[in-house]
Amino acid sequence: MTFSHLLGATALAILPTFVLADPITVTDITGREVTLDGPADRVILGEGRQIFFAAVLDGEDPFARVVGWRDDLLQASPESYALYAEKFPQIADIPTFGGFKDGTFDIEQAVALDPDVMILNLEAKAATDEAGYEEKLAKVGIPIVYVDFREKPFEHTAQSMQIIGQLFGKEDRAAEFNAFYEAQIARVTDVIAAQEDLDRPLVFVERAGGYSEDCCMSFGHGNFGTFVELAGGQNMAKPFIPGTFGTINAEQVIASDPDQIVVTGGNWEAYVPGGAWVGVGPGSDQAEARRKLAALMQRPGFTGVKAVENGDVHAIWHQFYNNPYSFVAVQRLATWLHPDLFPDLDPEATLAELHDRFLPVDYHPGYWVSLDAATN
Repeated sequence: MTFSHLLGATALAILPTFVLADPITVTDITGREVTLDGPADRVILGEGRQIFFAAVLDGEDPFARVVGWRDDLLQASPESYALYAEKFPQIADIPTFGGFKDGTFDIEQAVALDPDVMILNLEAKAATDEAGYEEKLAKVGIPIVYVDFREKPFEHTAQSMQIIGQLFGKEDRAAEFNAFYEAQIARVTDVIAAQEDLDRPLVFVERAGGYSEDCCMSFGHGNFGTFVELAGGQNMAKPFIPGTFGTINAEQVIASDPDQIVVTGGNWEAYVPGGAWVGVGPGSDQAEARRKLAALMQRPGFTGVKAVENGDVHAIWHQFYNNPYSFVAVQRLATWLHPDLFPDLDPEATLAELHDRFLPVDYHPGYWVSLDAATN
């Protein structure tokens, strides 16, 4: 071999090798097939609270691939925002945008962010269909992938995590989480299924109690309504709300006379300053949350109701309704509804294990409170 040939061969040998990623095709929660050139390095989150799933899959830095997101996490769950901002201060620099439902989404802004994919919650699909966003974004090379943790969480959570795992190139991590998720749900559902003659208490779940002066938002055939049924309860609002979400009047609460009342809550100062909402969440002031929960039970629709008279009234973090951690809420409900069946089930320990194994932030108690302090 001549010197020039040897030099050429050596030069080729030391050149960097570029390996092109194989295209990936995912089938989203609506059945749409979406193909990307490879795992997504640049992602737009259609909702800030989607960081709850990104944190499971991208534990080292859940914001590394997020180039834009909706500006709702700070308002909807400020304690969560603060926990992540303390460890990942770059959170403040992520571009934010408006929503699809309110028509404030800006396609030009999305194009400027140069994302590989946009991940949207299933409930946004009606608005995207109406505005033709799927077609408009497809023309500029931005595919939409739909996931669901809100409408049918126990049908779609594992599937949604699998989809996002594919998008992120984190299939193994998604599978590990799904195994944990399913095992933790089974700790409740296996016990409930084994009961031959289960006495299911009647449970009224007030959605975001105190958020407005009106009574009462609740859940019908999904979401927290399903949580209650999996935990061995009977969802009071189900006969009156045909869909997932709806409203019943205070008179119906009195007439139904539920055995247990559960109010979903959060710190919503940004939305309703000084509101009557119950501020449960990571690191919440439990005494203040209990005080506000007791005040809600003084409303006309609740005075004299069995659950109030017996002190079987609880508040739980609202955001369990729209993230992959919903199994923790099911465990907590099960221990409230059937303490005799679950003497060794500790949802606090489950939530701590979730943080230790899958999340990059430390666990801070405060996600629920009961009027009877002994049941907390």
